[in-house]
Amino acid sequence: MKRAISIFVLLALSVCAFAQDAALFDLSSYGVRIEPDKRLIAVLATLEVAGMQTDLTPRGEELRKRLREVSKGIDPDLRNRIEIFVNQYKKRHPGSTPAELEAPFISMAYSLSPAPQLAEPFRSIDLPDDLLEVLDFSVLVREYYRSAGIAAEIDKIHAEYVEISQELRPSAREMVTDVLDYLNTRPALTYIDRVKVETKKGKETITTYEPRERERSFTIVPEMLNGKDTINFLNITDDYYAVVPPNTNLGTSQVRRAYLQFVIDPLVLQSSKEVREKQEAIRTVINDRRDAGGTVSPDTFLTITRSLVAAVDAREEQYRKEQLATSQARRKIPLMKTDAEKQAVVAELERVKSVLSDEAALRLSESYEDGAVLAFYFAEKLRGIEESGFDIGNSLKDWVLSIDPAREKNRLGSVADARKRAMEERARRGTTLVIETTLVENPLTTKLLDIDKMADAGRFAEAETALKVLLEEMPTETPRIYYALGRVSSRSAEGVKDPEELNERLINAKVFYENVLRNADQDTDPGLLSSTYFALGRIYEFYKQPDYAVKIYDAALRLGKVEGGAYDEAFEAKKALLEKGQ
Repeated sequence: MKRAISIFVLLALSVCAFAQDAALFDLSSYGVRIEPDKRLIAVLATLEVAGMQTDLTPRGEELRKRLREVSKGIDPDLRNRIEIFVNQYKKRHPGSTPAELEAPFISMAYSLSPAPQLAEPFRSIDLPDDLLEVLDFSVLVREYYRSAGIAAEIDKIHAEYVEISQELRPSAREMVTDVLDYLNTRPALTYIDRVKVETKKGKETITTYEPRERERSFTIVPEMLNGKDTINFLNITDDYYAVVPPNTNLGTSQVRRAYLQFVIDPLVLQSSKEVREKQEAIRTVINDRRDAGGTVSPDTFLTITRSLVAAVDAREEQYRKEQLATSQARRKIPLMKTDAEKQAVVAELERVKSVLSDEAALRLSESYEDGAVLAFYFAEKLRGIEESGFDIGNSLKDWVLSIDPAREKNRLGSVADARKRAMEERARRGTTLVIETTLVENPLTTKLLDIDKMADAGRFAEAETALKVLLEEMPTETPRIYYALGRVSSRSAEGVKDPEELNERLINAKVFYENVLRNADQDTDPGLLSSTYFALGRIYEFYKQPDYAVKIYDAALRLGKVEGGAYDEAFEAKKALLEKGQ
């Protein structure tokens, strides 16, 4: 039986600015910001004066040419001092790549006060050595910034980066929802610290401890002068920064791992009592690895955090791909005519799972060798709660108390065969895990990804035409294709100022989303239906019909937390509407 809803929109309602459904997802609710930084732009622009040879994206190369043209008019003495500083620094680090040379300067940028002051911090032994080595460069940055025309150019670049920030939002949304859905948790956006306060009462000193609340944030910084394929990650107390070049897929880059650390760090701190109780046991594991020639931090908290991040990173990918392969197999088996054909599908599924398991073992081994000596342990624990829906934060204390040093001693030996097979598989296919299988290969998925790139480039009409061709070519996949058409129409509405044109695009999106539901049957992916209901609810919110929007969000919620769905988004949207109506 097909699932469908009847929808009617009052077109006479007033029209205001509308952003695509991905942009309406409030990243700040999950601690995430996407913001350029003038300090960083100023520092990297100053490096360009010295002829820094960092490999940039095509857009970065265009900006490089522009900056070097603008910088021609700066004082020759200043140019000379910039070049001398950078060349001397390069000589002290002859084996470093351009990206490695640039990294300390990026750290230095975040130690400065906001533009236009760009004042350096007070020098102390607390500052990292690599930052101290380049801190004097800040004097040259200030002089460069104050040169004729430079501040205005940096303001212009910053405004352009604000626009680029919008391009990263869909990828950021996907990254955040995937991570938090897997962990079944929400990130802590504040941290309560106990601060020692001493007061004098006569000759007596009274010591008390007062709670102080600190805000936490994870900022994705678009930067075209950042090295191509290079992610620079900084953690400054409660502020986390990921500096990325344009067109970065956040869900498959090191940004995802950095966001994992942002989420996991406070969970480990909340388990500080348990960590201290198991400190000696954890140090035993650390010392065993050191005795074997490995490099491991002596900090038990850092070891746990690194290990848990590595475990989630490896285990989630394995879990997601196993789910996809299993779903494909379940759909394929009923189509087989003989028992032999059905058994072949089952055997293929087991082969895929084996390849994924070997790859996960190799990734955990690599993390283990890099100091995440509890990665295997936490991966086992994660396997036990993946289907439960339990918040990882509720389990971590028990996990820490259950650490057994003896079990962690021979982890590498126990996966030696799996690791060997995975390395052979990598050598055959390259570094990206793409399994050749009839289960997960899907021509439609490949075509939809290509069409999505057209939309990313703003070629909305071309994308819509390509999707309508797919409707003719693949009539059995109409729900997915109609959903993609709805997304394209929604995205094309962003930034449209003409009310009639905006209204037309949104109505088209509504019709396409309706067609998803009209063409759905019992085999339609529930995650697709969940996302469709959420998208429709957003459109009704825009047209100021909150009661109907709530009903549509309820439809998404009734489907539950299905893979690829929008349960959390629908829950938050409904909650916000109900709070507004109170």
